[in-house]
Amino acid sequence: MSSCLHAPMPYTVSSSAFSQSIRRPKTLKLGCRAFGVKCAAKIPMPPINPNDSFLQKLASLVASSPETLLNRPVKADTLPFMDVLDSDVYDCPKLMATPAELERSANYREHRTRRPPPDLPSMLLHGRIVYIGMPLVPAVTELVIAQLMYLQYMDRDQPIYLYINSTGTTRGDGEPVALETEGFAIYDALMLSKCQIHTLCLGSAFGQACLLLAAGTKGKRFMMPNATAMIQQPRIPSTGLMPASDVLIRTRETIILRDAFVELFAKHTGNSEETVANVMRAGPYSMDGAKAKEFGVIDKIYWRGQEQLMAEIASPEDWDKNAGIKDMDDF
Repeated sequence: MSSCLHAPMPYTVSSSAFSQSIRRPKTLKLGCRAFGVKCAAKIPMPPINPNDSFLQKLASLVASSPETLLNRPVKADTLPFMDVLDSDVYDCPKLMATPAELERSANYREHRTRRPPPDLPSMLLHGRIVYIGMPLVPAVTELVIAQLMYLQYMDRDQPIYLYINSTGTTRGDGEPVALETEGFAIYDALMLSKCQIHTLCLGSAFGQACLLLAAGTKGKRFMMPNATAMIQQPRIPSTGLMPASDVLIRTRETIILRDAFVELFAKHTGNSEETVANVMRAGPYSMDGAKAKEFGVIDKIYWRGQEQLMAEIASPEDWDKNAGIKDMDDF
């Protein structure tokens, strides 16, 4: 390093000596006190930039005490010869950190959430949407009632949107999976709520789910064009090896629940109880959007909001008037 830096020295070397030193580097002798001998020849220094403070600092060190630059220990945290400079002149840059240091210093979770994201029902609840997408088993009933109570507590002036895709208290094949009281529990929660209830049927609304669809606010009950609503008589749960007296008790309870369903369904659809009872007695009564609207279960068939769009479209006369176009008869 000392052979390529310039320092002010009171001697000169001829060009022939310099060429010999280039051709035969092994015969060179460094004139430094580190080897305890005196130099017989001096190594010339190439010209340096006088404005480079770094090179000037090293050159002065070579001239004053060159032993400080020889046999230096290798330091992994600093660049070569940067530690000999004063801190007020240069800030010694650090070498690239090791992978272990990066692992300890880097924060890979800087832009991530500190807690897990909410589940889908919670995100829908933020939009005041309650979605029933399963049969009305006790777990579903508990969740739906809690959501209705929470939304009413948050803001009773805003509507609640109840989306229904459920087969009621039975499966699709008619096998009962829960008691009819599960549907009545949700119905009572709807009636207790001070908010408007907008109901929408997607897919299916059978039995008690059909009652929930009809129990929405008048004028706010919708049904998709490919959805199906169906009313049917309640099923008796499996009796197994129960005594005959217990089977009779369950049958009477089921009849009482059927009569309650007929009364409530007739109230919300505008039909007589006799009409609803006769339809149920004849077997499962399936309805598409048109039949459900005719029977009073829903108010409108929801099809991408086309009714609202058509209502907002101005007439051709209004278009001409707003555009400033006048009829030729006015002239």
